Amino acid sequence: MSPLQITLGIISILIGVPAWAGFVLAIRKMVRTIRLGQPAPDRFGPFLPRFATMVKEFAAHTRMVKFRTVGWAHWLVMVGFLIGFVTVFQAQGQIFSPTFTWPWVGDTLAYHLLDELLGLGTIVGGLTLVIIRQLNHPRRPERLSRFSGSNFLAAYFVEFIVVAEGISMVGVKAFVISYTGESHAASDFVSMNIARVLPSSAGAVSVFAFCKLMAALVWVVVVSRNIDWGVAWHRFAAFFNIYFKREADGDVALGAAKPMMSGGKPIEMETADPDNDTFGVGKFEDFSWKDILDVTTCTECGRCQSQCPAWNTGKPLSPKLLIMSLRDHGYAKAPYLLAGDKAKVSEAARAEAERPLVGGEDVNGVIDPEVLWSCTTCGACVEQCPVDIEHVDHIIDMRRYQVLIESEFPSELAGLFKNLENKGNPWGQNAKDRLNWISEVDFEVPVFGKDADSFDGYEYLFWVGCAGAYEDRAKKTTKAVAELLATAGTKFMVLGQEETCTGDSARRAGNEFLFQQLAMQNIELLNSVFEGVEQAKKKIVVTCAHCFNALNNEYPQVGGTYEVVHHTQLLNRLVRGKALVPVSPVAQNVTYHDPCYLGRHNKIYNAPRELMEASGSTLVEMPRHAERSMCCGAGGARMWMEEQLGKRINIDRVDEALDTLKGGNEPSMIATGCPFCRVMLTDGVTARKDGGEVGQGVEVVDVAQLMLQSINRVDAATLTENLKVVQTPKAEPEPEPAPEPVKAAVAVAEAPAEAAPKAAAAGGGLGMKGGLKPPGGGKGLAMKGGLKAPGAKTATAAAETASAAEAPEAETPAAPTAKPGGLGMKGGLKAPGGKGLAMKGAAKAPGAKAETASTAAAPAEAAPAEAAAAPEAPAAEAKPSIAPKGLAMKSGLKRPGPKAPGAAAPAAAVAAEAPAAPADSALETPDGSESNGTPDAKGTSEGNGAAKPPASKPGGLGFKSGMKAPGKKS
Repeated sequence: MSPLQITLGIISILIGVPAWAGFVLAIRKMVRTIRLGQPAPDRFGPFLPRFATMVKEFAAHTRMVKFRTVGWAHWLVMVGFLIGFVTVFQAQGQIFSPTFTWPWVGDTLAYHLLDELLGLGTIVGGLTLVIIRQLNHPRRPERLSRFSGSNFLAAYFVEFIVVAEGISMVGVKAFVISYTGESHAASDFVSMNIARVLPSSAGAVSVFAFCKLMAALVWVVVVSRNIDWGVAWHRFAAFFNIYFKREADGDVALGAAKPMMSGGKPIEMETADPDNDTFGVGKFEDFSWKDILDVTTCTECGRCQSQCPAWNTGKPLSPKLLIMSLRDHGYAKAPYLLAGDKAKVSEAARAEAERPLVGGEDVNGVIDPEVLWSCTTCGACVEQCPVDIEHVDHIIDMRRYQVLIESEFPSELAGLFKNLENKGNPWGQNAKDRLNWISEVDFEVPVFGKDADSFDGYEYLFWVGCAGAYEDRAKKTTKAVAELLATAGTKFMVLGQEETCTGDSARRAGNEFLFQQLAMQNIELLNSVFEGVEQAKKKIVVTCAHCFNALNNEYPQVGGTYEVVHHTQLLNRLVRGKALVPVSPVAQNVTYHDPCYLGRHNKIYNAPRELMEASGSTLVEMPRHAERSMCCGAGGARMWMEEQLGKRINIDRVDEALDTLKGGNEPSMIATGCPFCRVMLTDGVTARKDGGEVGQGVEVVDVAQLMLQSINRVDAATLTENLKVVQTPKAEPEPEPAPEPVKAAVAVAEAPAEAAPKAAAAGGGLGMKGGLKPPGGGKGLAMKGGLKAPGAKTATAAAETASAAEAPEAETPAAPTAKPGGLGMKGGLKAPGGKGLAMKGAAKAPGAKAETASTAAAPAEAAPAEAAAAPEAPAAEAKPSIAPKGLAMKSGLKRPGPKAPGAAAPAAAVAAEAPAAPADSALETPDGSESNGTPDAKGTSEGNGAAKPPASKPGGLGFKSGMKAPGKKS
């Protein structure tokens, strides 16, 4: 062993030991930072499926090969880096002894061949990645470069080390062959030829081995000092990030939005506690540890950015830059969070800790609000990310905090929230108008509660959706699907005015409580429709991709599990089964736009295309289609917000479609399978037509309309007959007399004044612990005036029951049990916030059967005592007989309702003594009181002089003292 070898060996050890120690400390710091996040207990198992996914994505590079050249080049670099560590440690021994190799395997042909291939592959792969980075450099138009905003210093350093390591692997082997003279053409086919021009020297082997080792140690030292260099650390963190991905079956984090979590558990309205629960993400440490692992793993490749519709149309949002900003902020803030003594924290860490997570330049926010609200939640970033980062979940969590806690959201969303709360649809239309489309078809469509009392005999429940019921363009799809199903003889019914919004836009906008309220209300209704139906036959067909995603993927999170199919899937099955037979081909060029929430989020690509092919149309694909389809711009509640920055997303998508159709036989069509997409694309085509540019002969249609054009239309009478179902009336059980009803009613009437507000407060609705106020300001999901919240009995109802109980006897038939009213809550429960559902005169509320006039308005002098004992009209209760729904909280907590003690009980006493109004003049006013038929009755019932209880103030999602309530800006 020469002095040179000894010297180089000692130097390598003196550098290597602290270098590797620093590397271990860097890993420790990274792990501690990740552990700052909230618990995520659902990410650990099951082990085998998760491990299998990790191995598959690593070995087969399933996420990377979507970009062809990058895929194989990155695979070579990855394998060269991981297995190349074996040769790096071998170099430590070769510094002391040129012929050093690993025992047992080092002299085998297989090991020599592996060493050769690793070195060559690393060189080729590394150089290819360098070339790709240069070809995509931001020196070209910045928005066209996926590397725009990436850390180029870190990237160049890593790529240099990669290529240097590859050269070192081949070089050391060639020097060893030159020194020993031993080689084999099968395993040393390149290095043996290089060895011919190299000197045969033990010192030369040691020097080159030392250089190889130093290159590796330089990499170790530099990345240890920069734990926020994702381009370097992703080669370690990616394994864990893939294993801990949201979906245990290996699918990407699309479809259902991640539930709002606190302390590792989903937050439900009935158990939410503003004093202890975290609503969304308002600071870095509110993210889960998996979210922090996400930002740690980002390799800054920019594939998410290249696919983002917001970024490609000039918006400030780049999914890559958002994740990088969160990472840089988190790791700069970590020393402050980890420090036991805050006084010893550096000023830089202290300043970083004071930055708001979301805020404009004026407050030095980490994420600008324009960035946060530009997202359409289309999922293109998640679909393309090679290391399974869950961008959309991060964005929705931050939106939740802004809406529920800060009340900071685009002004257009206030109208959306109000309409959803009060009317059950984004447009604020009346529930009865959901049936208008039925009057526009020639055949009869069965409506639940009107034409059918149960699901018996039907195959599908047709969920029309808000757009399909109210939006004129979407109604064409609704009518086409209804006619096609009737033509095929598929028995279906609709909910009509009982149906309400699924809450998709509310959830994507961050209003999780509003989504849950709407979802549980719909589940209550659907369960009443499917009562007694076996699980496999609870089938729903949907035309809206957003409704489809909510019902199929998100309602199971809150207790509603059904078999949900998109209309393109069902119609395609009917065509395959010859129930629908196309006879007149459309014979036009059609390009298809993949709705994000049908395609990427739910992987439904083939059904609509097969349906188009069956219709006889010629499909011409756009450059961006299937999993790389461009968003229309309506997702993520962007449907209800204006685009103020950059090019409109729908215009960009329409331009692509029109360019695709150029040269075709006019007229051509753009087809889609979602009403949101149809509205956005139609608006885009109209804008181009109005501008006198292109698209003059282009029409936007739904795939179902193409199919309808291709079949022989059936007469209306046959369609009506095809949908007719004869149901066997269900035998009603014998009623049992209620024990001592008169005493129970009198007890309620004579209850102390304090009991009335408590009884009202015990109902459902948005009642939350601590007086939480609903997002959007005002009343939220609390009912206006005196309307009942879901599951609650108001004090007014108790007073009316008491009045009936004390009235003199008369021959009056008992009132029948009311069927679901309002927005379709079982047992007569009313929907949240719906003012417009109260109807004048004796008109029925949507979906409900009115009480018989003789019972509802009989004078007190003629009311029989037996009426109070009838099973159909039980005595009023101090507590609701139906379990509270919605944002109902723990027993005894306040809910929306009268706050002033003693307000309801005196009214009940007056009502007990006063005669009731005549039957033909009774009506319910919008604020929930009984009126004598005067349209402007507000404070009192003018016809009978009975004082009306004061309108209850809405409850709220109010927070601790000093905290902002959602919906109001301080």
